[in-house]
Amino acid sequence: MLYNVKHTTRYDYTEAVSLCHNLVHLRPRIAPRQTCHHSHLLVQPKPCALVHQTDYFGNPVALFTIQEPHRKLSITVKHRIAVRPSDPIAVQESPPWEMVRDGLATEHSPEMLDAFQFTLESTYVPCNADLAGYAQLSFAPGRPLLEAALDLTARIHTEFRYDPKATTLATPLAEVLQHRRGVCQDFAHLQIGCLRSIGLAARYVSGYLQTAPAPGRERLVGADASHAWISVFCPKFGWIDLDPTNNLVPSEQHLTIAWGRDYNDICPIKGVILGGGTHTLSIAVDVVAV
Repeated sequence: MLYNVKHTTRYDYTEAVSLCHNLVHLRPRIAPRQTCHHSHLLVQPKPCALVHQTDYFGNPVALFTIQEPHRKLSITVKHRIAVRPSDPIAVQESPPWEMVRDGLATEHSPEMLDAFQFTLESTYVPCNADLAGYAQLSFAPGRPLLEAALDLTARIHTEFRYDPKATTLATPLAEVLQHRRGVCQDFAHLQIGCLRSIGLAARYVSGYLQTAPAPGRERLVGADASHAWISVFCPKFGWIDLDPTNNLVPSEQHLTIAWGRDYNDICPIKGVILGGGTHTLSIAVDVVAV
């Protein structure tokens, strides 16, 4: 499937900003099922410096500086992305999850060492007994890892309610687990925390999800969504994407931008400003199949 993507982020400030430095994760990365044919970044006001780099995890990043006073900041990206369907997964052929856990802790091949870093706690994802206990309901002794991971995905989808008003970025994962409410970011962090708490490797994936209008309704411009899901590591299978918000294995409708340990590693826009007072933020995303 081929897509045109447009993502615009706009800040309106009550006072002038005299200087800003920003780092953005907005360009699609190269992924096994994904090709980016072209990507264009437009920042207004025009930056005095704009540099494209690659971060530690291999994600494309851009850094820019604006030194002229401004009360509005607009960041727009346009992409053309091709995504292939995901291949069928022989979940029963995946190894017992305990074997993978033990291998991550003891083996020193490049593949296992790279995955090991995703077994550790990170800024938004702790490891604790509560998360391990929730995971263990899916990870019975000897169960194939991918079968158990899919079961955990289904349980989060069934037992947690999607509620945009229930959490903020600062809401601890313990509260998400207690109240069983949140958004895709929370559910991704939750599943990652569950997997890491039993010694498995999981990473946070950000991107876009093509959405369909309700029956009989026209598609609304700007109404598509940024999205978050996870990948779990399984030897011989590699990294397998799972979407706990929608209880599915991501395929053609999921477009990958970046991955890291959690949201903090790959948030779309972060930086520092001088001035600005308070601000309002607006975001519009369009994902259109070509």
